Amino acid sequence: MPQTILVVDDERDIVELIRYNLTQAGYRVVSASDGRQALELGRREMPDLVVLDLMLPGLPGTDVARAMRQDERMKEIPILMLTARGEEVDRVVGFELGADDYVVKPFSPRELVLRVQAILRREGREEEERRITFDPLVIDLSAHSVLLKGKEINLTSTEFKLLHRLAKRPGRAFSRDQLLSEVWGYGGDLETRTVDTHMKRLRAKLGTVGAWIQTVRGVGYRFRPEGHEAAD
Repeated sequence: MPQTILVVDDERDIVELIRYNLTQAGYRVVSASDGRQALELGRREMPDLVVLDLMLPGLPGTDVARAMRQDERMKEIPILMLTARGEEVDRVVGFELGADDYVVKPFSPRELVLRVQAILRREGREEEERRITFDPLVIDLSAHSVLLKGKEINLTSTEFKLLHRLAKRPGRAFSRDQLLSEVWGYGGDLETRTVDTHMKRLRAKLGTVGAWIQTVRGVGYRFRPEGHEAAD
């Protein structure tokens, strides 16, 4: 059964362009023209990914993204933000709301399909059914959840993958390009600042143990729990 993509945009030509290219790539496409319809369709269809326009009539894309991330059933659905605005502030807002990636209009249909494929490829990788524990932090891979002092931390799919990737090799430094490749599924065409934005938000959500994610000057990031020595 093909994976389902929910496309949310009020421009019919854009929707049909995306529908055609994603269908050609083997996906099933459903669409919504406004924010409220997107949320209703999202809950009904439970798509594998949402392509979400930032500028929508009525309920804007930012509110749709926020509502999806607060919905227990939809919070893990990856979001590809589609926007006519390419300023950094818009990208940062999108990422802070839980978007996994973004494409700026006008866009290349091939680029959009490749980004969709990259997101779904990393989403589909099987996680090992075990726990990574650094008291009081527990990363439960089978449940795709993070517990801090016994309470669940609400992380986006990308934030979870970043934490998991770092925690699997505590003490090892990862470059931003490595993280772009291993977490986002590609590199080179995405700014390394994307990693910094996600790391800042992840640290804030982790509270006091957020300090375990350390910036390595001139390199990138490493995860060093208290009392753990750096890897060679």
